[in-house]
Amino acid sequence: MPTGPASGTNTPSDALQDRPETGTDTRTQTHTGTASEPVAGGVLARFAAILRITGPLLPVVSFLGRLPTAMIQMGSVLLVTETSGSLAVGGVTGCALALGQVALGPLVGRLADRRGQRTVVLALSLLNATAILVFTLAALLRLPLWALVPLGTLAGATVPGIGPLGRARVVAIVRRRGASNRMVNAVMSMESTMDELSFVLGPAAVGLAAVVGYPAHAFVAGALLVGVCGTAFALHPTGRAPGTEPPRARGQAHTSPRARGEAKMSSRARDPRIRPPLPPMPREVHVVRVGLVCLGVLLGACGAGITALSGELASADQAGLVYAAMGVTSAISGLSMGAVPERITLATRWRAVTALAAVLSLPLIGAGSMTALYLAVVLFGAAFAPNMITGFALTERAVPRVRLAEGMTVANGCLVGGQAVTLAVAGRLAESYGAWAAFTVGSTAAVAAFGVALYAGVRGRGDSGGTVPRDDVRPAAAAR
Repeated sequence: MPTGPASGTNTPSDALQDRPETGTDTRTQTHTGTASEPVAGGVLARFAAILRITGPLLPVVSFLGRLPTAMIQMGSVLLVTETSGSLAVGGVTGCALALGQVALGPLVGRLADRRGQRTVVLALSLLNATAILVFTLAALLRLPLWALVPLGTLAGATVPGIGPLGRARVVAIVRRRGASNRMVNAVMSMESTMDELSFVLGPAAVGLAAVVGYPAHAFVAGALLVGVCGTAFALHPTGRAPGTEPPRARGQAHTSPRARGEAKMSSRARDPRIRPPLPPMPREVHVVRVGLVCLGVLLGACGAGITALSGELASADQAGLVYAAMGVTSAISGLSMGAVPERITLATRWRAVTALAAVLSLPLIGAGSMTALYLAVVLFGAAFAPNMITGFALTERAVPRVRLAEGMTVANGCLVGGQAVTLAVAGRLAESYGAWAAFTVGSTAAVAAFGVALYAGVRGRGDSGGTVPRDDVRPAAAAR
């Protein structure tokens, strides 16, 4: 992804161009040296190296902090469907919740890039815990749709975005230590696997609560988790690590007052109240986002179809467990993505995994029993995490470094947004025509995602196998 000498932006047609892996990332190596990166031992050794860098506590609080998001996204449909007696009402409410997250997600990412993650995540974690409890109470009181929609929107809008921000945080840390793209791929695999595990345990917790008690019990637990673990994630030392703070803070951290006074800078640059302008997002980022929207449509259609078919087969309380079964194979395949040979570029992976999703989504349309449904979702799950991992990896390679948190939250918002709209539309289709209609929407979206991947491959010839220089990260000498 070559850049101009002073533009700070990426050439649109080159961000997805195939390149060989070159080892270390020279963009950031000058800051702190190379990362403690294993040269042998495979993907597990790289996972261990990442844990040595971040410490074992960060992935624990990061995982537990993002678990409530998975619980309320899928659980809101189940909870409202049960309390209202209508899948359409549950789908619309789930859509509102997800759209709230989509609408505010980019702002959360931009604030994190500008102000740092600590303050943003801390405030939103406490707000989100409160919003979840209020939404749960409203559902239990069987309030009408006009009341549930704004409360669901608020619960989604206050999501602290721990998943995409955690991904951005760890990537920034390992990049600053001089990590290679292979190491960053391992970060993406580990983070996406945590996402998948959260989407296994989240629906499973709601499903189990529906079987042994009531879905609302899982929502109360989710509010406690996001309040406690979101706070722990915000206050973790990595929230202030070099490479994760705003650009102005990074520059001041590595520059003495005397050196700053002697530097020949413009009056605008000397004014600490004025932050540097953000570089624009390159065009290829938006192409990847279209693919992520299609992936979200596929996921939303599967959620609506699973809920509808479970109800048709008089097994509505198993919907969360079926969804969790899909997440199990998705998490396993996500972990295995870290072992994909480096010679297979991200563009090639993107075309392969979107094609796989299109093929494996077809058995869902013909599922007519709970056994067939379980088998179909287990097969399909193997394609979901690789799609998500590849989409986030392509995003990381293309976005300007100083907009990494924003890029990750918007990418996550595209996924959630596609899921949100589809939950409402596919829910109504499933009520009117049956679960097969919802699954058909998902398969169509999978084919569309494959088409986007092919289009991007033709225009950009696929990238991201190797080191991609960026102008938005200045060398240490320039900072001094």
